[in-house]
Amino acid sequence: MWRSFVLMRRCISTSASKAPSFGWFDHVKPAPKDPIIGVTEAFLADSSPNKINLGVGAYRDDEGKPVVLQCVRDAESKIAGSEFLESISAAVSSTFVEESVKLIYGKDSDVIKKRRFAGLLALSGTGACRLFAEFQRHFHPDVPIFLPEPTWSNHHNIWRDAQVPVRSYRYYHPDSKGLNFGAFMDDIKNAPEGSFFLLHPCAHNPTGVDPTDEQWREISNQLMVKHHFPFFDMAYQGFASGDLEEDAKAIRLFLGDGHLVGCAQSFAKNMGLYGHRVGCLSVLGKDQQQAMIVRSQLQRLARAMYSSPPIHGVLLVSTILSDPLLKAAWIEELKVMADRIRSMRASLFDNLEKLNSPLNWDHVVKQVGMFCYSGLNCEQIDQLATDFHIYMTRDGRMSMAGVTTRNVSYIASAMHQVSNYDPESLNVSNVRF
Repeated sequence: MWRSFVLMRRCISTSASKAPSFGWFDHVKPAPKDPIIGVTEAFLADSSPNKINLGVGAYRDDEGKPVVLQCVRDAESKIAGSEFLESISAAVSSTFVEESVKLIYGKDSDVIKKRRFAGLLALSGTGACRLFAEFQRHFHPDVPIFLPEPTWSNHHNIWRDAQVPVRSYRYYHPDSKGLNFGAFMDDIKNAPEGSFFLLHPCAHNPTGVDPTDEQWREISNQLMVKHHFPFFDMAYQGFASGDLEEDAKAIRLFLGDGHLVGCAQSFAKNMGLYGHRVGCLSVLGKDQQQAMIVRSQLQRLARAMYSSPPIHGVLLVSTILSDPLLKAAWIEELKVMADRIRSMRASLFDNLEKLNSPLNWDHVVKQVGMFCYSGLNCEQIDQLATDFHIYMTRDGRMSMAGVTTRNVSYIASAMHQVSNYDPESLNVSNVRF
């Protein structure tokens, strides 16, 4: 009898192993490549010693290498041997949020004094945007968010996957390579009353084009007239001007005009902590009680999405922001980074001018922050990659952090050649670096 039982089990096992699959994932197709990740993959696959990656959105030094700020190293030594590593304590969380919102809204602002902010740790700026998108879906499910055209490509993914209606407003003027302000204002006026508008308060990604102070005042006024909600994505505070306070002026203008606002804040770039995913989401309420209610809902949503972020990066940021000496050192290092970006803009412009290019390259120095919207088209960008091993996203966005003293003339010469393309005169050999 036992032998019969064993034979029966073997038969069942053999039969099961030969059974056709249910095809659970046969309908799944490859996802389209992210435009920024795709640039990095193409760059890594290139074996040329002259290859340059102008797609990466993180700071690089003049040797083209990632940077660990000295203030971060000093903070590392202070938190070494931390007694708790299993979760983020309430004290650390509170310090982090408190110091983060002071950077955005001002340490002496009404927002801080009256505790009108609902703040929560998030997984960098991406996670902060995603958390707010989820909050929007829960409490304003049918209200669209208007994104600038163009904007950081992942904004569309974030709000679409949160099932929030996504619309766009005109922002960039390709002819002037500047702000399409009239169209921007028209789109604010014509949007359904009470819509959400995503705004880049400084160092707009991807264009590097920011409104003037006067234009920000008009934008704020028109948003208030139409009862729209402004949501700021602050990914590059300090990179536009080199001054944290200056780069927060737009948000503080909106506060002065009486707006309630939301803000996604990232320390990936301005502290060089891209891999630590350190961010903060803040949403303002009309009073402290409303802020506490909003925070309770954000906590509930975050609990289901990621529970809490990794602790190490949060400890680093909270240590730097709460220590006057470390914070002062960070501000100095941030200015050095911003100054290098600006100097590379000037150098690229000068090199293009020396080549007697018939094109106007003024936008290279007029735009601000980490990115330059080059004005090159898809064919020219493909040619840069094929003939010169220079990689950038196909919308023409180039990271100025990838431009160095050593390669700037090479980049300028390549840009000059592809933008004035003549197969007879194309000379790759004369632009080595």
